[in-house]
Amino acid sequence: MRIQLQVALTHLTGRRRQTLVSLIGVVLGVAFFLAVSSLMRGSEQDFIKRLVDNSPHITVSDEVRRPRTQPAEQRWTDGAVRIRSLKPQTETRGIRGYRKKLALIEAIPGVRVAPVLIGSAVLTFAGREEGVTLSGIVPKTMKTVSTIQDKMVEGSLDALDVNPNGIVIGTGLAEKFNLGLGRNLTVVAASGASRAMKVVGLFRTGNASVDETQTFTLLKRAQVMFERPNRVNRFLIQLDDAYAARAVAQRIEAAIGDKSVSWVEASEDILSVLVVRNIIMYSVVSAILIVASFGIYNTLSTIVLEKTHDIAILKSMGFHARDIRLIFLFEGVVIGLIGSLFGLVLGAGLMHALSQVQIKPPGVSEQVFLPIWWGAQQFALATAFAMASCILAAYLPARRAGRVHPVEILRGAA
Repeated sequence: MRIQLQVALTHLTGRRRQTLVSLIGVVLGVAFFLAVSSLMRGSEQDFIKRLVDNSPHITVSDEVRRPRTQPAEQRWTDGAVRIRSLKPQTETRGIRGYRKKLALIEAIPGVRVAPVLIGSAVLTFAGREEGVTLSGIVPKTMKTVSTIQDKMVEGSLDALDVNPNGIVIGTGLAEKFNLGLGRNLTVVAASGASRAMKVVGLFRTGNASVDETQTFTLLKRAQVMFERPNRVNRFLIQLDDAYAARAVAQRIEAAIGDKSVSWVEASEDILSVLVVRNIIMYSVVSAILIVASFGIYNTLSTIVLEKTHDIAILKSMGFHARDIRLIFLFEGVVIGLIGSLFGLVLGAGLMHALSQVQIKPPGVSEQVFLPIWWGAQQFALATAFAMASCILAAYLPARRAGRVHPVEILRGAA
């Protein structure tokens, strides 16, 4: 192995200009691979983080995935049964026995859960009315599954514990009604119940539909207003590992029977778009390394043509075809290793430069930095692509060199 490597290094140093051009191609290829892929992966991670962190990983609702089997269908399972105009039994909607089910979910490792009762209400102030979504929450558990506390601009969710008739509203809704902290308003639930409530908190998410329609109050107060004592209709769940949401949702649904939807299931169309985007991105950045590999192929092919006589002498001295192939494969590996090393350094520099760039997207009041993903996977992937390209580029010249017949070459030289 040592002699083959020495010959390979001699070939490369003997043609410094061509070797340098090949190295620059690999360096630039690896650097741009890292810069582009880290930017694309960073934007993907940022998007998923916003999608995942700003919404529950799993939502359990007071529904079932499939309708309950009717008694007639149970009685005549093999018969031709057709049920028409069946009116469901009137009942108080909500998750039955929610405390027991809540305890089952809380027992799962890595799970944080908050019970919520969501309903429609009308907010009335100074003769103006606005339909809103009123969510009854327990502030202590809500803060573990939602980022709403981080979005508070005035007051806090904890203020609901101090004031049972308190309500937290969005800044968009506050601007519509010209409301401020400490002002009183009237909330009318769909059941007809009406109550004067005091604004104890204002939040701003940046999502107009949320800021103008979402409101929060204590769970017990919502249960009274919606006339659903001891009931909730949602479990909001956050996980330590967001990507385990699908499996955990299936486990929860099998255990309690209520419909459990993970963020993966709810966002399948968005995730499929991200997969397609990644395929396009990796195809483009890989093309840069493929172009660079042509420089290596050209350099090694030229060496094979120029060193045909030397190759014949080596074979006549006892070198096998595999030894000759190893020499040129080593040349590809050396270019790949050195090019990858400098490419990773240059790529990290480009990534750092891009991470300092600030942009102001349309409709956003604050500037944001370009999202860059610094995962070790990207560096390993860039190196793997570079090495694969270099070895493939060296393979054809190496195979041609291994097929050189020393007798014919030496006889022709004589």
